[in-house]
Amino acid sequence: MASDSKPTINDVARIAEVSKKTVSRVINKSPLLSEKTRQRVERVIADIGYVPNPQARALALRRNFVIAAIHDNPNAQFLVNVQQGILEGLEGSDFNLMVKPVDRHSPTIEEDIRDFLERQRPYGVVLLPPVSENDAIARLCNDLGCRYVRMGSVKLDAAEHTVSSNDREAVREAVGYLIAKGHRRIALIEGPQGFTSPQERRAGFEEALDDAGLELDESLVRPGSYTFESGVSAGQSLVDMDVRPTAIFACNDEMAIGAMIAARRSGLLIPEDLSIVGFDDTPLSSHVWPSLTTVHWPIVDMARTAALKLIAPEDAEANARWLLPSALVERSSVVPPAS
Repeated sequence: MASDSKPTINDVARIAEVSKKTVSRVINKSPLLSEKTRQRVERVIADIGYVPNPQARALALRRNFVIAAIHDNPNAQFLVNVQQGILEGLEGSDFNLMVKPVDRHSPTIEEDIRDFLERQRPYGVVLLPPVSENDAIARLCNDLGCRYVRMGSVKLDAAEHTVSSNDREAVREAVGYLIAKGHRRIALIEGPQGFTSPQERRAGFEEALDDAGLELDESLVRPGSYTFESGVSAGQSLVDMDVRPTAIFACNDEMAIGAMIAARRSGLLIPEDLSIVGFDDTPLSSHVWPSLTTVHWPIVDMARTAALKLIAPEDAEANARWLLPSALVERSSVVPPAS
C-alpha cells in the first residue's frame, strides 16, 4: 500500500487474509461470521485507518444512495425546514434526498410504503409526523432492513430511531409567561386531530393553567388545522366573544398570525388589546408587525440529526442524541393586559 494513498478494502482483505466479501460482511455487521474473524478484520481496519466507502456499502446492502423523507403534512414551511435540515445532515456525503408524500388515512398506507421501499430501496428513511407515530410503519422498515428515524413531539422509539422535541414543556413555559404577565383569560387555538403535537401542546397549556391555579375554560378553546385560514377563523370567533380573551396561544405560527389578522380586522391593537403567542418560530414570525412571540421548534436541527443518525455507523455518538428542546422566543406581541 502506497504511503500517500488511502487504504482500500483490498488492503484490509490482504492483511487480514480474508476475502473482500468477508470484509464487507464485517463492515455491514452481518451475523454470518465467527467472532474471531470479525475481531481480526476490525483490528486491521483500525490499524490501517480504513474508512468504508458509503457508496460501496450501499451497493453491498443492495440499496440506493438515497435518504427518503416520508410525510403526510400539508404545511409547506414545515417541509421546507425538514428538507433544509436533512440536506445539511447529508452535506459532504454522497447521499441524495427523496421526498415521498403519502396519505396517512389510506387503508393501504402500509402496502403503499412497502411497495415504495421495495422498489426504490432507499438507504434509510426519515418518518415525519404524523406518519412517524404509526408503529406498524416503523416495524415495516425494520422488517425490510431499511434504516429509519422517527421525528415527533415525544420519544417514539429507541434513541437511535427517534428525534424528539419537548412540545409539552415548551408550551407550559410559553403559557406560564403569559400568566406571569398578568393574563388570566387565555384562549387556545388547537392543531389538527390525529397528530401527537397538538395533544402535547394542549397538555402543556393545561399544565400551565393548573400550575397557576387556573381552570381551563372550554369556551376559550377553538379548533385549528395548522393553517393561516383556520387561525383567522378561530381568531375571529374569539375576538367576537362578549368577553373576549386578553391573550391567545396558537399551536403554530400560521394560526397565530391568522388570529392577529382577525383581531386587526376587528379594530383591535396587538399587543395593547390582545397578546398572541405562536409555536414554530417560522421566518414570518419575526417579519410580521408586531413581531410574534413564539416557541422556537428546532425542526431544522431535528431533521439534520435524523439524517446524521441514518448515515452514521450504528455505534456513532449521534445515535444517542434524541431530545432537541424547544425554547420561548420573546418578541413584541405580548404585554400585560389592559387594566
